[in-house]
Amino acid sequence: MTLLTDTKARNVKAGSTPLAHGGVTGLALHPSPSHKGQGKWVLRYVSPVTGKRRNAGLGSYPDIGIAEAAKQGRFMREKLANGQDPLEAKANEAVKPHMPILREAAKILHKELTPGWKNAKHAQQWINTLTEYAFPLIGAMPLDQIQPRHIADVLRPIWLEKAETAGRVKQRLHAVMAWGWAHGFCQSNPVDVVNHLLPLQPGKTVRTQHQPAMPWALMPAFVTDHLPPSVEVTRQLLGFVILTAARSGEVRYMTWDEVDLKNKLWTVPAERMKAKLSHRVPLSQQAIALLKHQQGLHHTFVFPSVRKGVPLSDMVLTAFLRRMKAVSDVPGRVATAHGFRSSFRDWCSEKGYARDLAERALAHTVQNKVEAAYHRTDLLEQRRPLMQAWADFVMPNGKPEAHD
Repeated sequence: MTLLTDTKARNVKAGSTPLAHGGVTGLALHPSPSHKGQGKWVLRYVSPVTGKRRNAGLGSYPDIGIAEAAKQGRFMREKLANGQDPLEAKANEAVKPHMPILREAAKILHKELTPGWKNAKHAQQWINTLTEYAFPLIGAMPLDQIQPRHIADVLRPIWLEKAETAGRVKQRLHAVMAWGWAHGFCQSNPVDVVNHLLPLQPGKTVRTQHQPAMPWALMPAFVTDHLPPSVEVTRQLLGFVILTAARSGEVRYMTWDEVDLKNKLWTVPAERMKAKLSHRVPLSQQAIALLKHQQGLHHTFVFPSVRKGVPLSDMVLTAFLRRMKAVSDVPGRVATAHGFRSSFRDWCSEKGYARDLAERALAHTVQNKVEAAYHRTDLLEQRRPLMQAWADFVMPNGKPEAHD
């Protein structure tokens, strides 16, 4: 049979009889009923599945040229030769879901999980760890192709050196692959068995490195030498962190509507507390004087960045303590802002304060569930003399008054 040419196809009359392709059995160009040189490709065949005659459309001419129509026709004929109905196979492929790559799946899951996280910083860290450690190696891999060895390749460089980070990456990869499994993109979770491909990590007690803390006996001298009356917000911030034994993040985001100067009380909202429970902090005379000094700097934040009018960065205290070369109980490292909580706790023990009172001052949760069920008070009034005694110890000169 003679092959159909473009010359003949371009001159086909509207409404004329179909022109056989000539190179593929059953393939023909059916002329348009109203336009010369146009038509649609149709492959006629008998379905090997139903035994009935069927017509498969392959597109319009001249959009689909003769060569492309032949290519599609031959592909469909191959399916017929293998006992498949090409129209049924095409329909099944159309409903088959797109197989996402790991990067796509992670971003979809991250978007779905974010509304449930109250901490925006955690939400950002969740995707950042995968972006840094997983995406460069397996981010472009389809979920159904990811094997335990691929997960191991991601974790191996940080498995021993950065065990905590590796644990978070593993946990987040597990969540992504579990999402894929739940949606039918993979048949198992390769993260479940990845430990069999990696060495044993050191125990948590060995890995845990406590924040370097300043020995409590050195605190008064440090405060006197490095936290004199000052207009510098960083020094005022650190002074308040020390006086209240609070976490630096709780203080940095402190707002005036949380402060009750009349009743000498600071109430930290639950969303800013580690345990997600509101915490009341009794304020010493020194802490009240420090707050009064801060009044007027900003209408919302107590310790604002003077230039930007936003909370200070978490690095300002770290940088300050490094400049001051703050002594710590860890050789070769300076004291950290968080470490002052340990200094306070050690002082409480040395001075004979009750364990429960000290733990309440630090807003530590009661680990024993039975014991916690019976603790219905935060011992606020009992903590007032404790916090005043601590303030008198670390700031023996009394109420700070700013000067230039």
